[in-house]
Amino acid sequence: MGDLLIVDDEDLLAESYARWFTRSGHAVRVAHTGGEALRAFRERRPDAILLDVNLPDMSGFDVFDALRADDPVVVMISGHAEVPMAVQAVQAGAETFLTKPVDLAQLGVAVDRALERGRLRELSRVANARRVATGRLALGMSPAMVDLARQVELLAAVERTPVLLVGEPGTGKGRLGGWIHATSARREGPWVEASCARAPAGTLDTELFGREGDAGRAGLVEVASGGSLFLDEVGDLPAALQPRLLSLLESRAMRRVGGTREIPVDVRLIATTTRDLVTEVNTGRFREDLYYQVAVMPLRLPALRERSREDLVMLVDGMVAELGPSLPHAPREVSPAAMERLVNHSWPGNLREMRNVLERAMLVSRGASALEPDALPADLARTEGPGIEQAPRPLDEVEREHIARTLRYHADNRSHTARTLGISRATLIKKIRQFGLGARSAPSSRGRSA
Repeated sequence: MGDLLIVDDEDLLAESYARWFTRSGHAVRVAHTGGEALRAFRERRPDAILLDVNLPDMSGFDVFDALRADDPVVVMISGHAEVPMAVQAVQAGAETFLTKPVDLAQLGVAVDRALERGRLRELSRVANARRVATGRLALGMSPAMVDLARQVELLAAVERTPVLLVGEPGTGKGRLGGWIHATSARREGPWVEASCARAPAGTLDTELFGREGDAGRAGLVEVASGGSLFLDEVGDLPAALQPRLLSLLESRAMRRVGGTREIPVDVRLIATTTRDLVTEVNTGRFREDLYYQVAVMPLRLPALRERSREDLVMLVDGMVAELGPSLPHAPREVSPAAMERLVNHSWPGNLREMRNVLERAMLVSRGASALEPDALPADLARTEGPGIEQAPRPLDEVEREHIARTLRYHADNRSHTARTLGISRATLIKKIRQFGLGARSAPSSRGRSA
């Protein structure tokens, strides 16, 4: 609900609008002239203005011009259905232009959409101001994400406490782990990455701990000494290697494969997992004593579909600013209409998908002042804003589309797709057969393995 200013010189019409919006839960003020409208706006800035073009003392366009510095959210209305006037209204910055007589339900939808776009514009301003005003970690604007950022900063302030980052693929665990290392006392030391999921079977032991002998070499644990070891998907660590990692964390020493010599190692472990490690412990796939060593202070990164609209606006603006320097002549702003589509999307691929979408949209929008909805992929451009009733669709159709999109994102990797969807691999295979989903082309995001 919002605070509305209705400006129309026809008393009966203005009162009819006012009753409609009051019943809908909005706070409403009415003005009958341009002068009254300007005074009412400055006394208590409304969230949106329903502004008639034809007023007795000045035109609605004059009122709009007088308020332009305040960036008002305006829906313009006129008794004359003239195309040039509609074009002029939109070019002046109006959210939409309607002609009388207007259906009240249609008017309500138009005002609700204008209010939503106004809120998104304000969120963008707040996000940008917050990012400029502070050098602290900014994961979002909601209380939950501000609290998570505070916990991350606490972990960055200590030097040796292991870090466990939990979340779906693409939620930013690697980026956050890098931030913890870069702001800790170990920032001058090495940052070494290893993956328990991608390493070929039988080679992870040597990759991590090295090999003794004539052709001996140091493993990644030794290389990371004095810095941080980023161990991706620790929940996939083979059972045979779990005692070795536990011993490393407890004694700060290790042996190379085939060796007997204890090698002191000063390394901080920053681990990630998409698995529920408590469940893995209960089923015997992950050692309980290792879990307690790794999960001193586990941090869960929520999926984008769980994030607030405020957080999504901040993420979009931050990612556009980050991508900007590498994309010359690309827009540095997102229009309210495009932002509306972006914050309404479910983002099954999380931050990776968002980055891919924004990079592509900025590339095709080079030379434009702002990123608009037509630059977005079709499934985002179709997204309707709040207050718009979409035609009902069969549940099977929605489910098929979501599974197909998630499969494309993971380059048809069924294990990763099942994990993202929160179902078993067997259930996913059954759904693939049910919906006739064959092999898809690999996604364009970089750095994902099949």
